[in-house]
Amino acid sequence: MSFSLPWLRSQSKGDPLFRWIALVSAFVIPLLMAGILVELIRHSSLAMREFGFGFLTTNVWNPVTEEYGALSSIFGTAASTLIAMLIALPLGLVIAVFLVELAPPKLSALFGTAIELLAAIPSIIYGMWGLFIFAPFLSNHIYPVLGKHLGFLPLFSGPPMGIGILTAGIILAFMILPYISSVTRDIIHMVPPVVKEAAYGVGATNWEVTRGVTLRYSLRGIVGAAFLGLGRALGETMAVTFVIGNDHKIGASLFASGNTIASTLANEFSEASEPLYLSALVELGLVLFVMTVIFQAAAQIWLWSIRKKLA
Repeated sequence: MSFSLPWLRSQSKGDPLFRWIALVSAFVIPLLMAGILVELIRHSSLAMREFGFGFLTTNVWNPVTEEYGALSSIFGTAASTLIAMLIALPLGLVIAVFLVELAPPKLSALFGTAIELLAAIPSIIYGMWGLFIFAPFLSNHIYPVLGKHLGFLPLFSGPPMGIGILTAGIILAFMILPYISSVTRDIIHMVPPVVKEAAYGVGATNWEVTRGVTLRYSLRGIVGAAFLGLGRALGETMAVTFVIGNDHKIGASLFASGNTIASTLANEFSEASEPLYLSALVELGLVLFVMTVIFQAAAQIWLWSIRKKLA
């Protein structure tokens, strides 16, 4: 017993130190967020005083006349992100279920590694590939077919240029797919085998076990993976800048060019020499910051409601 006392004393001294280090580290994140928010508000105060709430509801963006409105950028950000989520979320979920539940172990490991490697590709590579290869392919082979058969809908009207909101949304889907599928795969791996074995024991099929046990047990993690991909899509810059067209306008057609908050900042920040111009761009960054916080808060509220229902 005497041999263990020095070890216990060292543990008792180390625990408070570790607790304080962990506490300080935890406070770093909210302090950083608060600092970013304060700086964004401070540097965008000139545009706030000049345009007020109209900055969010105006579609005009003209540095020559010093008229600035964020509506087209907000619309392009929301539209491209929505397209990306509609493609990547179901596809990522199906890929994760296939790799965990259906694929042989060697094939699962091979495809899983390939998907994770997609996340390591720089965004500018996605943008260059989208501009020089993917956009011409869509313009020559896919968009004309969509326009021919669905051109009566406003979403698919207009010339199929290959550069526009739909292309940006598809590129974004490719970019966030590895995050959603990889996190979802890891979450599904954590489902206790005994739970699935119990379902198989009462005669459930693969589909019934996947739907009623695996996905239900993993629901909170899947929602978290979805919002991780959403946050990635909202702030993506270079890939979207290459393929969206960077036009400050709002149109009903997905073939039309547009812009996002991130692409506007990437294109115009280095050219902003006038104080009001720079302040308007910083206010765009503030809008994107607030949008991200709102979506993450909504994710936490949704997860809380799911936890309450499953409790």
